[in-house]
Amino acid sequence: MGITPQFLGRVDYLPTYAAMQAFTAARNADTSDELWICEHPPVYTQGLAGKALHILNPADIPVVQTNRGGQVTYHGPGQIVGYPLIDLKRAGYFVKEYVYRIEESLIRTLMHFGVTGHRVAGAPGIYVRLDDPFSHAMLEPRSDPISSPDFSGLGKIAALGIKVSRNCTYHGLALNVAMDLEPFSRINPCGYQGLQTVDLSTIGVCVAWQEAADVLGRKLATYLAP
Repeated sequence: MGITPQFLGRVDYLPTYAAMQAFTAARNADTSDELWICEHPPVYTQGLAGKALHILNPADIPVVQTNRGGQVTYHGPGQIVGYPLIDLKRAGYFVKEYVYRIEESLIRTLMHFGVTGHRVAGAPGIYVRLDDPFSHAMLEPRSDPISSPDFSGLGKIAALGIKVSRNCTYHGLALNVAMDLEPFSRINPCGYQGLQTVDLSTIGVCVAWQEAADVLGRKLATYLAP
C-alpha cells in the first residue's frame, strides 16, 4: 500500500508534535502509514541530546525541546517539513535504511530541479556545492569524515531528525525552498559551528513552495514504500 501525502498547510509546531506522538502511541499493526507535509511559523527545535551551547541567540524565536535525534535546527516559512509516520517492521527495513531512503528522496527532489544533492559521511542531511550546485561531479573523498565531517565548499539544504518508537517513525525532514535564512545564523545548525545553510532560492532555483512540496511528497511516497 502506497502512502498518500497529506498537506497540512502552515501549522504551529507544538500541536503537530503532539499529534505525531498521539498517532504513534495509538497505532497498532493495522494502522495505515501516513506522510504529513507542512510548513511551520518560526521555531527552533532541540534534539534529545541537544546542547544549549549550540543556540547562540534565539531572540524572539521560541525554542522547543523535542525527543528526536540530532541537535538544534530551525523551521520557518518557505521550508517544507515532512513527517513520515511509518511502521518499519511492516515496511521491512531498518532505521539505517530508512534514513538512506529519506536522503534519497531529497536527492531525487533536488535532481528534479536540476540541483545535485550530496551526502556527507557522519552528518545526516543533504548538502550542495556552493560554487556550482548544478555540477554532477562527485565530492572528493574527505579525511576522517565520521569524527569531524568536512563541510568545506558545501551548504546544507535539507536536515533530518527522526524518532523511532516501537518500530514506528515520527519527526522527519526539512527542505529549504525560499526562506529567510537569517535565523540559522543564530544557532550552530545541527551542532556544527559555521555550517552554512542555503535554500533553493539562494542557489538560483525559483520554485513555489507547493510545487516543491508536491515533488518531495511523491519522492517520499516512492522511496519509503515497502
